[in-house]
Amino acid sequence: MTKLLIKNGIVIDARADINEKLDILIENGQIKRLSKNISLKKESGTEIIQASGKWVIPGIVDMHVHTREPGGEKSETIESASKAAAAGGITSVLAMPNTNPAADSAEIIKKLIALAKKKALINIFFSGTISSGREGIKLSPVKAMHKAQIKAITDDGSAVMDEDLLRQALKLSKKLNIPLLEHCEDSHISAGGVLNEGIVSARLKLPAIAREAEIFIVLRDVLLAASLRAPLHIQHVSCKESIELLRCAKKSGIRVTAETCPHYFTLTEEDAASLNTNFKMNPPLRTKKDIAAIKKGLKDGTIDIIASDHAPHLKSEKKKSFIKAPFGIIGLETMLALVISELVLKKVISKKRMVELLCMNPAALLGLKSKGSIMPGMDADICVIDPLKKISVPHKFSSKSSNSPFIGRKLSGWPVLTAVSGKIVYRK
Repeated sequence: MTKLLIKNGIVIDARADINEKLDILIENGQIKRLSKNISLKKESGTEIIQASGKWVIPGIVDMHVHTREPGGEKSETIESASKAAAAGGITSVLAMPNTNPAADSAEIIKKLIALAKKKALINIFFSGTISSGREGIKLSPVKAMHKAQIKAITDDGSAVMDEDLLRQALKLSKKLNIPLLEHCEDSHISAGGVLNEGIVSARLKLPAIAREAEIFIVLRDVLLAASLRAPLHIQHVSCKESIELLRCAKKSGIRVTAETCPHYFTLTEEDAASLNTNFKMNPPLRTKKDIAAIKKGLKDGTIDIIASDHAPHLKSEKKKSFIKAPFGIIGLETMLALVISELVLKKVISKKRMVELLCMNPAALLGLKSKGSIMPGMDADICVIDPLKKISVPHKFSSKSSNSPFIGRKLSGWPVLTAVSGKIVYRK
């Protein structure tokens, strides 16, 4: 019998509305007991973790991660992504299907699940593509992939531009009760762009991405989901107007959820003016007004989830010119510290709201009923945080890649222990 006792930590659980000093007893991979002053006999064989002054939260569920396997193993693998996640307090991730080949069949999904069970330190769940090969032409065998245990469908990296195909996919996702995650970008508008259309792109004379590329897809998809009464999830929201649309949709009773990423509430287009390609991402960095809108959306519930959109790339690829370098940054290891530093400690959101955004809401959306909470009977996926630990983001990561715009930035609130099903997978 495996036992773990975490003592004297400030337990924060959004589902149970807990924010107080408690002990947590873990047995056989589950939360056994949550109480003050749990004492055990010395011969019990239980490992005791002293967590005085620390925050103890459910393991983070990151529902937007590129593990790059198969096809991109030089930049990341399922194994290395799991190590990076554990170092960031993340105990469950949803892997995106834009691999090579794309995860567009039950056979590929089954192989990936088997590989994750063998190699991963954490829980890795998989999404399947909406369209075969992510080509946006023909619907993938979603029913077969659903039987193979995918947790969502998405063509992430591309929006589904064919409205009839998206309509079919929304109907099927509703029938199967599986989330449909939509990449919010009209490729006809954004084609060739590398920076937000604004003063920086004009000054640098670089091809721009108009914010309408995001806004139009959000509007189209929300209206389509409303007409079908189908649920819809919008990925990596970055624009003020998108948030306003989502707020109106929710008030109208439309079943839409949305996520944003730490870079969209911490960085602006001015940060990309250095032409450091670690500031090149899609959607692109926006403006201070957009950051303010995102923070408001996180606070008032318009935005439901914070995800990393962890997108590792080789140094050789990111060393190319700003126009030729690929979009994307890594984020598994810095997401929590950015949320604490920029949102919690600056009193934009509460600790409870942080747990809703990082743990409870993504677990609920993906149907992970035993995740996202530390109540008795739940899986013992736990993150212990030192809120006062303030360090600069290092150059070296657990990820195989290091394309982060936050290297050297001082952040507070780092994980000191991560446990998955009661097993410690990271300790600092």
